[in-house]
Amino acid sequence: MLNRYPLWKYLLILIVLLAGLVYSLPNLFPEDPAVQISTERGDATIDGRQLERIRDSLGDMNIDIKAVETDPSRVLIRLDDANDQIRARDRISEMLGDDYVVALNLAESTPAWLQSLSASPMTLGLDLRGGVHFLLEVDMDAALEQRLEVNASAMRELLRGERIRYRDTEIEDRTLTLTFTDAQDRDAARTLIRREFPDFDYASEGEGRGAQLVMTMTDRQVEEIQDYAINQNLTTLRNRVNELGVAEPLVQRQGPNQIVVELPGVQDTVAAKRVVGATANLEFRLEARPDTPDNETEALEFRNDPSRTADLMRDVIITGDSVSNANHSFDENGRPQVNIDLDGTGGTLMNRATRTNIGRNMAVIFIEHKTRDTTVMEDGKPVVEREPYTERGIISLATIQSALGNSFRITGLESPTEASELALLLRSGSLAAPIYFAQERTIGPSLGAENIERGIMSVQIGLLLVVLFMLVRYKVFGVFATIALALNLTLLVAAMSLLGATLTLPGIAGIVLTLGMAVDANVLIFERIREELRAGLSVQQAITAGYERAFTSIIDANITTLLVAVILFSIGTGPVKGFAVTLSLGIITSLFTALMVTRAMVNLTYGGKPVKKLWI
Repeated sequence: MLNRYPLWKYLLILIVLLAGLVYSLPNLFPEDPAVQISTERGDATIDGRQLERIRDSLGDMNIDIKAVETDPSRVLIRLDDANDQIRARDRISEMLGDDYVVALNLAESTPAWLQSLSASPMTLGLDLRGGVHFLLEVDMDAALEQRLEVNASAMRELLRGERIRYRDTEIEDRTLTLTFTDAQDRDAARTLIRREFPDFDYASEGEGRGAQLVMTMTDRQVEEIQDYAINQNLTTLRNRVNELGVAEPLVQRQGPNQIVVELPGVQDTVAAKRVVGATANLEFRLEARPDTPDNETEALEFRNDPSRTADLMRDVIITGDSVSNANHSFDENGRPQVNIDLDGTGGTLMNRATRTNIGRNMAVIFIEHKTRDTTVMEDGKPVVEREPYTERGIISLATIQSALGNSFRITGLESPTEASELALLLRSGSLAAPIYFAQERTIGPSLGAENIERGIMSVQIGLLLVVLFMLVRYKVFGVFATIALALNLTLLVAAMSLLGATLTLPGIAGIVLTLGMAVDANVLIFERIREELRAGLSVQQAITAGYERAFTSIIDANITTLLVAVILFSIGTGPVKGFAVTLSLGIITSLFTALMVTRAMVNLTYGGKPVKKLWI
């Protein structure tokens, strides 16, 4: 019989639509602005009296509290107004002191029965939720210099092991130059080094005491180092952002030497910038002996007392790259310290260096890459130039009492905050090259709310215009298309919520486009039905022919659009990806609603019935 679905098809459509309705419902329950209280150990030890004082204090500031939730790990105070968050946090921090961590948060308000079904709302992007956008620039020259420094240190150790004398080491651009006392030592060093370091172009210059071995890094090696610097920095920044606990952050490469970091929902931008942009690292070096040649030593100041200095070996035992885990605590005198665990290679190098140098001092050096802005005049106009520089300071200088292994501690830190941040940076990994803030943008919650309101309005206006056109043009069939359009939007929201996709302003644009494309399939079908009726087919035959003969055109058009969306997603950046995600999902849901849902409604209304005229 024409235009009749079997029962299983109706049940399948009903199940899909019910699932879409359930998993789209959490989006009707927006997150509550909240203030979270915990201790540095990650627990919550606030008694009822302290909570009552907090309630009274916030009430005196006209800050309305929606609810207070307590559990073993934290206390969550939900607020009615997002504009009160920062004032509430500052007030609570002032009342509780440094023993507690008071942070801004956004708390889910999804009902428990929906959470039990793993239903959650869509994640909002930076432009909708508010937050901070950083454009970071990686210093590629510094990456090359750091690698050359490491190579120079390894070469010097290799030459000392073979008892080949050298006088000086010089690094400039991508070239490393070793100076020897005579050409014979230079030639022996060239044979030895070339075997261990094949990624250089070698040249011999000068004779006698001016004999030099000039090693220039190959183009291929330079490219590999630069790619490694970007990829390692991406990994490190992702680890740091994860430590901040940001939902759906964006950390991605942009161009040859830039990284974009977007932190939706972050309002404490100073803390975020301090953690994300920190370029601190550690070096462990031995103190120089009195008879050590000057070209192998370096004088550094103590970080907390610049009047004190110490002469250290230029050769580095290990750096922060060898740290596998780090956490902060306090020593027996209540002073902050960082407990460090090394990886296998780092532990071996540390043990080898300390085992043979018991009784000698070892320094822990804190290295930080910074920039200073200077104003210069160009063509009579002031231009701000960024000048990078590096600060090195000794944290501690202690005597090696026994051979160290994979675990030890660092003392000499000024405050618990410094110890906490140093542990975080070491845990997340060090940067392969310094990074600098090239651009910083902050979007407040009020701007995000305005963007959401305008985005929803654009969807509503687009939906209204489409509905009016379909009703006027296709009458009863226009009603079917309108219902299918609403169900399509519901399924699209449910799919994005289930997949954890992030909704952005370009994503809303993709939704608006999807609405137009969804009815496009119905327009093809309905116009085809009209043509078949004009050709003299019966009503039932015209409906069947309309759906079957328009099917190929609909599939072809939507598949080509889907391929474009996939390409946009694969090569695009954040905003383009957001557009591609909603467009791709919208194409899939619109095919389901246009081809199956509207056909089911038509079949239920006209299927198997003697119909003489269609209102189309």
